[in-house]
Amino acid sequence: MTSKTETTCKIFSFQDYKSSPDPIFEIPAECLQPSPVPIVIDNGSFQTRAGWACKGDQLGSPCLLFKSVAARSRGAARSETQIGNDISNLEPLRWLLKSQFDRNVVVNFEIQELMFDYIFSHLGVTTEGSVEHPIVLTEAPCNPLHSRQMMSELLFECYRVPYVSYGVDSLYSFYYNNRSLTPPHTGIVLSSGYHCSHVLPVISGRLDAGNCKRVNVGGSQAASYLQRLLQLKYPGHLAAVTLSRMEELLHEHSYTAADYHQELEKWRSAEFYELEVHRMQLPFSAKAHGGVVSAEERQERRAQQLRRLQEINARRREEKLQQDQERLEKLLAVQELLEDGYLEQFHKNLVELNMDSAEELQSYINKLGMVVEQGRQRLLQASETEQPMDEGDAVNEMDPDFSEENAETEKPINVVQPVFNMAEYHQLFVGTERLRVSEILFQPSLIGEDQMGLMETLQYVLARYTPEQQEALSRNVFLTGGNMQYPGMKERIERDLLAMLPFQSNFQVTMASRPAVDSWYGAREWALENSPGGEGWISRQDYEEKGGEYLSEHCASNVFVPVKIAKPVPRPGETPLVSIAMTKAASPASVSGPPSTVTTALTQT
Repeated sequence: MTSKTETTCKIFSFQDYKSSPDPIFEIPAECLQPSPVPIVIDNGSFQTRAGWACKGDQLGSPCLLFKSVAARSRGAARSETQIGNDISNLEPLRWLLKSQFDRNVVVNFEIQELMFDYIFSHLGVTTEGSVEHPIVLTEAPCNPLHSRQMMSELLFECYRVPYVSYGVDSLYSFYYNNRSLTPPHTGIVLSSGYHCSHVLPVISGRLDAGNCKRVNVGGSQAASYLQRLLQLKYPGHLAAVTLSRMEELLHEHSYTAADYHQELEKWRSAEFYELEVHRMQLPFSAKAHGGVVSAEERQERRAQQLRRLQEINARRREEKLQQDQERLEKLLAVQELLEDGYLEQFHKNLVELNMDSAEELQSYINKLGMVVEQGRQRLLQASETEQPMDEGDAVNEMDPDFSEENAETEKPINVVQPVFNMAEYHQLFVGTERLRVSEILFQPSLIGEDQMGLMETLQYVLARYTPEQQEALSRNVFLTGGNMQYPGMKERIERDLLAMLPFQSNFQVTMASRPAVDSWYGAREWALENSPGGEGWISRQDYEEKGGEYLSEHCASNVFVPVKIAKPVPRPGETPLVSIAMTKAASPASVSGPPSTVTTALTQT
């Protein structure tokens, strides 16, 4: 019973992680000899990971891990841009943050160039004018040719790298975790990242790009959905429900229900709610606004109030005396005009003072003089005695309109007020939100997305294959990506597959050992097994001859589909201008063959 009570009352605190700037490394000697070692860059939409393609514990892991964001104020110099871990707290600069991605495709290559500068400088690459190390870079599944063309142009033209290899991050993770199986591998990859999720079928070791599908739901949509839910639930803490804290809730406090509706029914129970709810403590000031007030404290407060009243009354008396003196001096100046014989100015000033005669002026001067004299005597007595005033005198002198009702407002200080728990007021009770945010991966309609969920998309993809291929694919269902790390995700997919596949079908679901970073380790393993210049590498010569969109395929890459530019079909009765010009330029002496053959060949060229 004691342990149950402790579990029920357990309160969690937000860590509010602050990143520290990345150090600038020096290139190890083994990365230069006998030839430059490739640099492996996992260019993720949430986090970028970079390191060397080396074996060992020290160099065999990513040297740099930072968020794929940049912050630069409008009009600031390029050198003033903050990248990744240089931004210790993202929330104050949230409105300035920019990314190179639109969903999972790189479109902003100015930011991408800043990312590369950050990576190469912190890895210790100091060669001027070029980067002598080959680059292994991840890209999105079915990456548009224009995006790859711009990336190749950036790497070959700006950094003058010798070789580049492109691969899909989830496929690198797939092959890294299936090293024990005999190639070629066949399976289906379910990948969920920060901006979107993918269903990638792999047939005989190669990606079947024609049947790849994307679901536009990922960790970004889950964090925004959770923020919206908690802000509606706690409108008094809108500023405290930040996107960074929502990402922390996603990573550490959310889970996936095997049966969503059945799990929601469990949350209807008060006992289950108290046992499973996570109370998130927000920062707050511990200064109490009420509580038990002792007699000494009440006396001290009363003395402070009386001292303040004395100061206010003294200041008001001085101000009133000064105003009366200035008024008296002005009236005396007008009376002197009459004594000196300036009658015209005297009558003009009387009109301004709204007086009719000199007798009225003299009467007003006498009364005002008496008021000034009394004020001086009162100030003199107050400065000589300096005795505290009585409460009633102080209140009455402060404001003549002060009534008994206003005096009653301070009486509740003497009343013992109930103790108010400020900590409980600054707590977020995260209940069903823990499972609702991960459910959008299976039901995008929860956030208003009109598209299929992940498992419906998987069923659609499997239906495009023969029964034999479906059986082979379902025997190796692989889960990877940072958004697949929810507890219970594997069990949920196994349950949905059991309901989806035919009766007595065999299937196996495996989770990546490190879903968020296995793509980098897979790219490193591929770079160790395939030396630059072989299959999967694009050289500078290939780039110049075949164009920036060219892709050298390998086991973890996209499929290269070159774009064929269709020639315009001439209208009936028209002759192409090119063929007419070429036919006129070609003579029978210089071109062998019948005239019709010559015209046809030149038209085709």
